[in-house]
Amino acid sequence: MPRKSTDVPGFKSDEAGWYTTPQGRRQTEREFVRALKDGTLIRSTGLKIGKSDPKVLERLMEQAKRNATRSISIRVPIADLEQARQIAEKTGVGYQTVLKQAIRKGLQRAG
Repeated sequence: MPRKSTDVPGFKSDEAGWYTTPQGRRQTEREFVRALKDGTLIRSTGLKIGKSDPKVLERLMEQAKRNATRSISIRVPIADLEQARQIAEKTGVGYQTVLKQAIRKGLQRAG
């Protein structure tokens, strides 16, 4: 018995490839946010989601920003790095966690 082809047919244009680019992802995110605010976002069952309270959306966005992380590269004096590693060893957490906590506390004091 011959096997069925598992090849997935491609798009005629490069539309699918465009949506994987940073610009495509940003546009998709903007369209999603707009649909959510307008109340036109449709679930897979075809039901519309009611319009959300803007204050609730702002609170959810702030919460998402607090939980989201971004990888950065900074130069840290070796002495500070060694001190963070010693603190991490004593407290049983990673040294990067110690550095993030120190940055957060410093920003709270400065702000």
